[in-house]
Order: sequence, then structure tokens, then C-alpha cells
Amino acid sequence: MKTTSLSQENNPTTIWMAHLVLALGGLFIGTGEFAAMGLLPNIAQTFQVTIPTAGYLISIYACGVIVGSPLLVIFGARMERRFLLYLLAILVFIGNGASAFANHFGLEAIARFIAGLPHGAYYGTAGLVAASLVPHHQRTQAIGRVMLGLAAANLAGVPLVTWMGQLWGWRSTFGLISLGGIILLLLLPLTVPKIKSDQTISPLQEVSAMNTRQVWLTLATAAIGFGGMFAVYSYITPTLIHVTQQPEHRVPLFLALWGLGMVIGNIIGSWLADQSLLKTIFGLLIWNAIFLGLFTIIAHSPLWVAICLFLIGTGFALVPALQARLMDIAPKAQTLASAMNHSAFNLSNAIGAWTGGIAISTGFGWASIGVVGAILAICGIPLFVFSILIKNKGYSS
Repeated sequence: MKTTSLSQENNPTTIWMAHLVLALGGLFIGTGEFAAMGLLPNIAQTFQVTIPTAGYLISIYACGVIVGSPLLVIFGARMERRFLLYLLAILVFIGNGASAFANHFGLEAIARFIAGLPHGAYYGTAGLVAASLVPHHQRTQAIGRVMLGLAAANLAGVPLVTWMGQLWGWRSTFGLISLGGIILLLLLPLTVPKIKSDQTISPLQEVSAMNTRQVWLTLATAAIGFGGMFAVYSYITPTLIHVTQQPEHRVPLFLALWGLGMVIGNIIGSWLADQSLLKTIFGLLIWNAIFLGLFTIIAHSPLWVAICLFLIGTGFALVPALQARLMDIAPKAQTLASAMNHSAFNLSNAIGAWTGGIAISTGFGWASIGVVGAILAICGIPLFVFSILIKNKGYSS
């Protein structure tokens, strides 16, 4: 897709309205992704499985993202961008609607896989559409506005639907998110302009342009380095209940603090990335490792846990920063690279939920998820450093 700014054709109000609706879609999809994490005990009880087993639904959703991101982007490579967003909104409706009505754990797993299919393709396409509406030097902030929807999902969406799930059952949560897909479908044509794809770039060209060391090392940085956040988030509800000794009705408050950190980190981090992209990414990887490791130490203290979860949430700024980097190193595959960024982050979701579940199941306790998270975050640092070193030496392919 061409990323030439359309800002001359759109006034600031038009641009902000488009960004707002694109972020709203991110809010619905992000709430659908993270809601299951806050409702794991309830889902496990319904299907009569253990909480770690219910945690596999998180990994299955992530697998849907990993599969759907490249396939849907390649399928829609020459499709008008707004029309592609329509199709993705329909999948949000179908996948979350099926999640609300599944009456067997196996069917729920299939529904969560379907719900994950449009995730990466939506954020990747919406981020590029948002970036195309502003000057180049503001692109990370534009991507960040779309990601602000995902951050806001954790500030408001997830606490709200977690509270709803506790009152009316977890199925009501996915029913509401399914309705969000329809709302998005109605708002897109009213606010987002039509943006044609670059007809000179074929799907095969996009795939071939992705075949560089720089791209794969950046994706690996996201998949491994961000896994730590999901190792903690996937099991935060039972950890707050069993280790921090908080009643279930207070869990949404802790989730809201995490979400507040994500919103603030997203705003500040996107601005910093537009000033110095590589330094921002490196700093965020170190930041995440420090506060994920600290979580295990202070897990018994409600006050320190609240502060720590807020600080961990700010590390979410890594998402738009890495997406901007992928746009730089894969200029002929920006749509696919942006979508694959979210595949990588959802692979980190699967890795985090899986490794955290192993630590819990083998007897290390709920608080051990912080140590698991720190190890994953630390592992992302040498991957990113290596990508910079080979870039500086000219070995980019």
C-alpha cells in the first residue's frame, strides 16, 4: 500500500475522526483478546476444566492471529483498504458471536480461533491507513492512536466486561464484543476514506520483500521479548486472588491500572519513537524485563502490585514502535509486515500463556509468572541488538 500522506486532502477533524473509529475497532478487538484472560476461572468452571487448561484458549486465539494475519493480508493485497476492514469487522462479529454460544470446550476453542483470524490483519491495515493520513514524521503517533484502542481495551473494556462476566456470565462478554463488530462495520464508511492499495505490488512481491534477516529478527524480538507481558497477564486474575489475596470484585480495578499504564505508555512511547525509534525500542525491552521480574517479589502486596502492573502496562509502547520499524525495513511489504507484527505479538501471547502455565502446573506457584516474564523479556534484547549490528554492517538480507 502507498504510504504517501493524504493530509492535504483531509482536514484535521476528518483525520481525527478516522483515527478515532479505527481505534474503536482496536478497542473491540483488544477487549475480545484480553477478556478471556480476566475470565479464565469462570470459563474453566463452565467447561469443567482446570484454569491452565482454560488458558489454552488464549493460545488458540493467538494461533488464529498468527494464521489469519498473513493469509488475510495476502488475500486482500490488492483490495481497497476500507473494504478489507469491512470484511475483518464481519469476522469479529462471527468469531465472538460463536464464542458466546459454544456449548463445548472444543467448540469454544474453534470459535476463539476464528475470533483471532482478523486481529493482526485489522491492526496492521488500520495502522497503515492511519499513518497514510498524516505526514511521515507523525506516523508512529498515528499508529499509536490505533493502538490506543487496544490500550483502552485494558483500561476500560476489559474491566467492564470482566465485571459483566461476573454478574451475567462470561458469555455476555463475547456477545457484547460481537455487537462491536457490527458497530464498526456501520461507522467505517462514515469516517474512513477509501484508500487504494498499491496495484504495482503483488502478493508474491510482498511475501518476497519479507524475506530478510532484519524483518525476521524484528518479528522474533516481538514474539520473544513481549511474551513476558502475556506470561503475567494470562494468569493475573488467579494470581491476584490467591497470592495478593484480593476479592474477585477488585480484579477489574487492577486490570484498569494495567490499562491506564498501556494508554500512557502508548502516547509517550509513540512520541519518543518518532524522535528516536531504535533507542525507544531498546529502552522498552529493558524496562519490561525490570518490572516483570519485580512482580514476583512484590506479588503479596496489593499496593506494590497495583503500582507494578501500571508500570508493566506502559511497556505496551513497544507495539507501535516495532510496527514503525517494520515499515522502515520492509518498504515493499508494509501491509504484510504490519500484520505480521501482530502475529508476532500474538505468538508472544501464546508463548507467554504456555510458559506461564508450565511454571504454575509444575508447582512454582502463581507468582512465578513474573520470573517467567522477565526471562522472556531479557531474551528479546540480544535479538534486537543483533538486528542492529548486522544492519550497521550491511548484512540486511
